[in-house]
Amino acid sequence: MGEVKPTELIFICFMLLHGFVAALNCTSPTPKALIHALERSLLPDKLVRPVKSFSEPLNITISITVVGLLGVDEKAQTLTTVLWQVLEWKIEGLSWDEKECGTTRVSVPREMLWTPDVIISEFMEEDKSPGTPYVYLYNTGHVFDDKPMRVVSSCQLVIYTFPFDVQNCSLTFGAYLHFASDIRMIQGSTAAMMLQESKAVLQTNGEWELADIAVGQTTLTIDVGSYSEIKYYIILRRRPTLYVVNLLIPSCFLVTLDLFSFMLPPHSVDRSSFKMTLILGYTVFLLIMNDLLPVTGEQTPLMNVFFSLTLALMVTSLLETVFITNIQFSSSQYGAVPHWIRILVLRYMALLVCLKPQKPSNRVTVNLNSSPTEPAMNASIASISVQNISDNATPEKPPAAPPDPGLVELRKLSRDLTAIRRQVDQHSQGNSSSKDWLMVGVVIDRLLFCLYIVFISASFITIICIWAFNDSIGA
Repeated sequence: MGEVKPTELIFICFMLLHGFVAALNCTSPTPKALIHALERSLLPDKLVRPVKSFSEPLNITISITVVGLLGVDEKAQTLTTVLWQVLEWKIEGLSWDEKECGTTRVSVPREMLWTPDVIISEFMEEDKSPGTPYVYLYNTGHVFDDKPMRVVSSCQLVIYTFPFDVQNCSLTFGAYLHFASDIRMIQGSTAAMMLQESKAVLQTNGEWELADIAVGQTTLTIDVGSYSEIKYYIILRRRPTLYVVNLLIPSCFLVTLDLFSFMLPPHSVDRSSFKMTLILGYTVFLLIMNDLLPVTGEQTPLMNVFFSLTLALMVTSLLETVFITNIQFSSSQYGAVPHWIRILVLRYMALLVCLKPQKPSNRVTVNLNSSPTEPAMNASIASISVQNISDNATPEKPPAAPPDPGLVELRKLSRDLTAIRRQVDQHSQGNSSSKDWLMVGVVIDRLLFCLYIVFISASFITIICIWAFNDSIGA
């Protein structure tokens, strides 16, 4: 066997390298010739990753564009979006000459190529978007795969500040089977570019608007290996106008009406009937608007707490009105106000609600039953009667003389005066206790009125602050 010359060796190495690069040889610059050449080159190799060796990872570049925000299901904790997913990778060793084959890119059926198994980890339903049967193949070996996706993904929603809430939902893209040593996910467009493009093409958003997009590259590690992933954070902000107009404003109107109902006289029956009508109307309003409120088992929205407290205040004001009305009409039958109620309500609470505290009365009540003068007077009358009888008595026991008319009249007048004084004393004591009970009702009424004002003011301030904070996040 003859010696191989250096020039021949160089030519053989060049031919081997040229064959390894697998540059396509088109017979003519026509689509038919290029397709035939691609079939001869691609079809035998579509079963494996297009890399030189198994130890090399294949880089998959990914970019997404948010086209539509179909809705958020608070009860199921899911987000439905429409995306454009763009994947790019390179087939090692594939290239062709533009002049020889007539083009720099060609669309080929997806079945002709090996395609990566990139999925979204948070998917909850099967993708029902229309399929795209073609991909772009460039003369440098790069594959450009662009397809629409309807994604129903899980999202942990935080609805405490509903309807001024901002949701942060993640979409994690990665290979389902291939480890990070086989497929490595690479970020394509920047977050700012994707946000700008998404806002330009956004078609459907409903009550939500796209506030921001963030990107992060992560690695999922399990027992058998690790997976390369790209995580996109879709930040959404709810438009609160619908809920403010349909929920908050009518509720505030009803609460304001209940607040002004305190201007009605407490002893009027119309006040209690007016408050009862308001409670009935508010309950019907909540039942009608129940479908607009989010339903979830993890958190209770602040708006639901507001509605519950408002209804509780309305019921409390109705009970307080019933209590005051009962005092107005039946306070004369009550006993004296207990000492602890007098100290707590008439002194401290009255000072708290800016009412003049009631001072204890200096008037001394005289009880005729315990007066020392009455037994003395009765004893003197009895002694006079006995003396008259003893003076007129004789040993012979003459017939009894008729009673002195003056003495009878004096006894009758004494009994009448005692009854009158006792009645006057009871009446004065009843008036005093009745006034105390009426003052208790006035203090409680004023206290509930102040609580109403504080609650409404705090609610309005909280709603305005949350709304302003929500706008600052979306700005």
